[in-house]
Amino acid sequence: MIAIITVLLAFPIGLVLRSRRAALLTYAVVYLWAFVFQTTYLLLDAMDGGRDAFTPGEFPGPYGLVTGVIFAVGLGLVVLGHRVGSRRRQTIAASTASTASR
Repeated sequence: MIAIITVLLAFPIGLVLRSRRAALLTYAVVYLWAFVFQTTYLLLDAMDGGRDAFTPGEFPGPYGLVTGVIFAVGLGLVVLGHRVGSRRRQTIAASTASTASR
């Protein structure tokens, strides 16, 4: 779920929001919601006898590592989207200014 959220929303959030800080915060909040939801779902499954994600009694280190990497990739996508959006806004502003001066 967090990978889907990252792929679908990280770049567009950076692209649309003008403030990099606001874009990063927005992504972090959306990611946190998905992370909590996914972790709760997997823990409930493990407590019910499912052994797909967690083994009861063991620390889920690999899960934490993978989710951390996904979060870092998402932050990178937000920054990339913000750079593309800033350049696009500058190009539009420059073309608008040159059209207005004619």
